[in-house]
This record gives sequence, structure tokens and C-alpha cells, in this order.
Amino acid sequence: MNDTSTTLSGTQKVAVVLMNMDQVRAAEVMKQFSDAEAEEIAAEIIRLRRVDSAVSEAAILEFHELTVKGGRNPRGGRETASLLLEASFGTERAAGVMNRVASSMAGKAFEFLDSAEPSQLITLLDGELPQTIALVLAHLRREHASPVLAGLDATLRTDVAQAIGTMGTAAPEAVRVVAETLKIRASAVVTARDTEDVVGGVQPLVEIINRSDVSTEKALLDGLDELDPQLAEEVRSRMLTFADLVKFERKDVQQVLRGIDASVLALAMKGSPEPVIEVIRANISERNRDILEDEIQALGPVRLIQVEEARAEIVRAIRDLEAQGTITVQRGDEDEYVA
Repeated sequence: MNDTSTTLSGTQKVAVVLMNMDQVRAAEVMKQFSDAEAEEIAAEIIRLRRVDSAVSEAAILEFHELTVKGGRNPRGGRETASLLLEASFGTERAAGVMNRVASSMAGKAFEFLDSAEPSQLITLLDGELPQTIALVLAHLRREHASPVLAGLDATLRTDVAQAIGTMGTAAPEAVRVVAETLKIRASAVVTARDTEDVVGGVQPLVEIINRSDVSTEKALLDGLDELDPQLAEEVRSRMLTFADLVKFERKDVQQVLRGIDASVLALAMKGSPEPVIEVIRANISERNRDILEDEIQALGPVRLIQVEEARAEIVRAIRDLEAQGTITVQRGDEDEYVA
């Protein structure tokens, strides 16, 4: 937030007051806050780069015990917040607070894209380098990024997947430039906020692929096999699969199966390893077990793609329950099976 005359929140007012004080006195005040409170204040100091003197004075007047500083234009930013935290808590503890602040602020630069449709994002990103597209997708919610990745040209999609999987820490200025460029192009009205360290890597890629359909997942992994076999192997090792049900707690298995239609479950079980079948049968009611057996008996030969789609539907249900915090997901390699 640059020069501003907007109404400040309570945390912003505290930040303004501390920015107006000399560092020694400000550090003494900061010591009185908990780590969580200090994190919030530090985040606001970073955002409040410059504050209009009238706004600053109004905030200070609310703190009767402090001396009004007058016509100063206090400076905020990462350095100010870091120095203040170090003076308050010491270098080690300050580093921990700053890391948590960076984590909480990460991804905010692209919030203005949250309401965009996948097709709009694909059009918006048309012509961008794979690394740029990867940077954007890594900031989006996984369920938002997945259909965008799926909608890209096959070759580009593989390059973007590799870029996400091998991405390290993104420079804040690079993130800011990309976000501001896209915001102008999209004619967005939401101002992108400052962002700090953003980390890509294998896990964000896995979470995006896990929300894709079977054909997209297969195409991506096949493409990565050719482009970056080591990355493809690591992605597979972390992918959530239907067979991972055997690793879940009983209550989690029951929660997953509760929302799955018996016909879908029967298809998914076709050719599955015996441990998976045993876990499923042991965690449904007797009535549902009878219904499931009828569905299994009615099944003749089925296409492999039908089995894969049924398993993918169950995996998506698992991911949804995980996102809601209803279950805890365990990951592992999918056992080989004969359909």
C-alpha cells in the first residue's frame, strides 16, 4: 500500500505508529506482542511502504501515550520489518517470524485471477513462456490450476509441468512484474498485493495433476518421461492413487466410500489387488456390501479406460475430502494390476 488516505485497520494503525517511532523504542513495544501478533504487524509494515502524513498523524493521535510525530512520511517495506523484528526478538526468532510472514503473504499477487474461468486464463497466458505460466499456476489454488494446465497444448503442457516441478524460490520482483503485466492485460480492478518467497516444486505439480482427468494425467506423465525421467519418477512416487486406500485409517476409508456410488466402486475394484478389495468390503455396511456384490456380478469385461475413470473419480473425491480437512491423505505408488 503506497501513499494512502484510506481508513486503516487496527493492525495497520499499530504498524504506522511503530514506523513513526525510533527503532529502539519501537522494538520495546514490539516485544510486548505475541509471535502471531508480530507476524500480522510485520506484514502490514511491509505493505505500508509510504503513508500519507495526515493518515499517520490520525493514527498516532489514537495512542494518547505517544508523542505526535508531525509531518513525517514513515517508510515501511521488508527491510524495516526485518530490522524491527531483529531488534525485538533477536536474529533467530525474527527469521522465523519473517519466514511465516512470507508464507502467509505468498500467492497473494495473483488473487485477482481467482474469479477467472480456466478458458479465460488459457487465453490470458497464450504466448507466455512455460516458466511464466508455471509461475502463475504455482500461485493459483490447485483445483483452479488443474483445468488450466489440462487445457494447454500437449507440448507446452509438459514444459509447464516440468517448470513447476523444478521451480525453486521465485524472486519477489519477478512475481510482481508478471502479476502486474497480467493484471493490466486482464483489465482487472483488484490491486495485486506484494508477495514474498514463493516455492514451486514437485508437490504443487502433484496436487495439480491429481485434480486432472485420466487422459491429461497420462499425457503429462508420458511427456515428463521423455523430457525429465527423474522428475516423472518422483511425481509418480507422490501421486495419490486408488490403491492408497489400504494406507488410510478405517474412519477415513469409510468417509470416502460413503459418498461413492456402488456402480462406480465396482468398476474401480475391477482387477484391483486383493488387499484393496478387502479394505473396501471391510469398511461398508452389510447392506451396501450386498449391493456392491450385485454390481460386481453384473459386470462383464470392461474397457481399461472405464476402470481408470472410476478410480480417478474416487481419487478426486478423496482430494475433495482432504481439502475440507475431513480426512488425512497418505500417498504411495500404485500397485500393478490386471484389468
